[in-house]
Amino acid sequence: MENGQLEQLYYGKRVVLADSMERFVERSYRPLSVCEFEDEWDHSLELIKQELPVSGSGDFREAMLEVAFGDGSYVVELAYMSHDVLDGKPKRPGTPATFAEKGAAETLVVRLEDDACGLQVVLYYTIFEHLPVVTRSVRVVNGGEQSVVLERLLSASVDLPGDGYEMLHLSGAWAKERHVYRGMTRPGVQAVKSVRGASSAMHNPFMALLSNDTTEHDGEVYGMNLVYSGNFLAQVEVDNYGMSRMMIGIHPERFQWNLPSGEAFWSPEAVLVYSDSGLNGMSQAFHDLYHGHLINPRWAKTARPVVMNNWEGTYFDFDEEKIVEMASAASKLGVELFVLDDGWFGKRDDDRSSLGDWVAYKDKLPNGIKGLADRVRELGMRFGLWFEPEMVNEDSDLFRAHPDWVMGTPGRKRKHGRFQYVLDFANPEVVDYVFTMMDKVIGEADIAYVKWDMNRNINDAYSVYLDGACQGEVLHRYILGVYALYEMLLHKYPDLLIESCASGGGRFDPGMLYYAPQTWASDNSDAVERLKIQYGTSLVYPVSSMGAHVSASPNHQVGRVTSLGMRAAVAYFGAFGYELDPRTFSEEEAELVKEQISFYKEKRQLLLYGKFIRLADPFAGSTTESRLSGLGDAGSGTAWMVVKEDQSEAIVGWYQVLARPNDRYKRLRLKGLDRTARYLVKELDTVYSGSELMEMGLFLSETLYSKRQKGHGRSVCKNGVGEPVRGDYQARVFQLQKLD
Repeated sequence: MENGQLEQLYYGKRVVLADSMERFVERSYRPLSVCEFEDEWDHSLELIKQELPVSGSGDFREAMLEVAFGDGSYVVELAYMSHDVLDGKPKRPGTPATFAEKGAAETLVVRLEDDACGLQVVLYYTIFEHLPVVTRSVRVVNGGEQSVVLERLLSASVDLPGDGYEMLHLSGAWAKERHVYRGMTRPGVQAVKSVRGASSAMHNPFMALLSNDTTEHDGEVYGMNLVYSGNFLAQVEVDNYGMSRMMIGIHPERFQWNLPSGEAFWSPEAVLVYSDSGLNGMSQAFHDLYHGHLINPRWAKTARPVVMNNWEGTYFDFDEEKIVEMASAASKLGVELFVLDDGWFGKRDDDRSSLGDWVAYKDKLPNGIKGLADRVRELGMRFGLWFEPEMVNEDSDLFRAHPDWVMGTPGRKRKHGRFQYVLDFANPEVVDYVFTMMDKVIGEADIAYVKWDMNRNINDAYSVYLDGACQGEVLHRYILGVYALYEMLLHKYPDLLIESCASGGGRFDPGMLYYAPQTWASDNSDAVERLKIQYGTSLVYPVSSMGAHVSASPNHQVGRVTSLGMRAAVAYFGAFGYELDPRTFSEEEAELVKEQISFYKEKRQLLLYGKFIRLADPFAGSTTESRLSGLGDAGSGTAWMVVKEDQSEAIVGWYQVLARPNDRYKRLRLKGLDRTARYLVKELDTVYSGSELMEMGLFLSETLYSKRQKGHGRSVCKNGVGEPVRGDYQARVFQLQKLD
């Protein structure tokens, strides 16, 4: 710009420039605007699309950067100094971010400086080969002589011309995480946030702006996701001149970062995705990016083990012999990894004691974790273990020895959540201690898998480790401490598979995925509720990242009764496992589970890493918008599919929650197939062309099933296809194989 600051000209679908970009500079006089130059009334920052909007210089919209100086001033004016284009993407120490080798991406580095105060800002933009993605982050360097305080630093800001967008976000609560909400934007600020010390179950660090005609497969989408696991803000501000400013980053509430002379602060990374092919196009860009450039390559395309977890089978009521009996039954079903959940440590018989004391509870496990792990391995399975490393109970040896290691303001009563308190991970000594405890157990017992839980959010965020002037840094330093513990564990145990969990899906974000390739999607394991949870999660996060288990019926969270087939048909589209007591299975149920596990093992590479396509919307008719799919002919159901990259194979899941009397014919139009090829639909023993399946649809009417499956009743296929078409809580899983 004329004053040396950076202006945005365009963000969206790729264009071919015919001439100089100066043709796209827009200026217009507006009354009451603050003018940058004395004789140029049309040059006001309030009217210009800003690349790094700051406070106090004439742009009255929400800022990306706010700095407080020692003399009480807060004005920042950053001018362009230089830039470089790098092959690949530079690594960031100690914090999660996307990565790329040379040739796979290019990174633009732009340096800005305020001469008056010496503040320097470096902007990083990475563009990935073959992906409609830009990642952004900001590094602020104090080049002046006096300390400054960062009071607000977001990671990305985009000014989009126009105010006719719809905002889409993922919100909810415990047991109903990441439901889809969509509505028109309006003048002013609309935002989702977390100030809970975690990204939270209430809102996910994601938002998207959509053209108002957008469906799953058509329309423009601008998506933002934050690679961060703590407090966040995602918002859009519609100004009075028809501009929509979209921003994401660390929430400024309870954030103040002291920046002494010569030191730097680096924002979390923001991921920006553009799609002109609707929400599925956006989702596939996020999925491809995270598989290829965020999730640990050790696990990014690796088959995940079939897991059995004892939690809903026993809760705290177990001993070594009961667990071995369960593991023995699980091994006969084909389970590959057995996980011992909460209750194995200290003197833990309920949730009131022993968090922080990571030593085996000898009354339950007389041979320790190693003795139990050895017995499980003798059964042909690997062994996994639950930890909640960030928490402590008051009734614990750790609390009694180090009450100063607990978050809380001195002189005030600490408030518990689930009878537990938050360890001060802003203190490196605490992180080192917890690592030492976990390392001893993991190393001695050769643990293959860790379920890392976090069952409460952070109130009274005060650290006695830091002085009073630094308390605004506590929540960010806490998350950095969590990341540091992950780094230490994975450095020593690079093959360790970690599933993150925060009362289920309370910390389902890209920051966690960088370290833990899968997250327990929700404590609610009911198949019907999981349709919405997994559907909403898939808007941003890949199938491989969703921990999804078959649990007991009646379901322990909502009491709903569903068939084993229905439960498995939903859980197949995730990191698959079971959470129940296998000793209770009848012979028929055991055989069915064997077939389910066999099917998943055969198809898991496709289920986890195929192109995921949503087909029919479980939110249709609810308080959220029902225009996502654009497909109204699938009945009162949910549908999705995965397609192999070469289009040679696909798996379709269709789910009916409630039956309707005298219903219309149901047809499900598929996507992503080879139009001219022929496909065998295995469960129907019928051949269709790809164009038939995509334009006319897969017929779901009962008449077709009764003809194709006459005489077979409920035993036609035990991977979720065999129930009758009529009835509530029905599921169908179809396998498609290309014939030519």
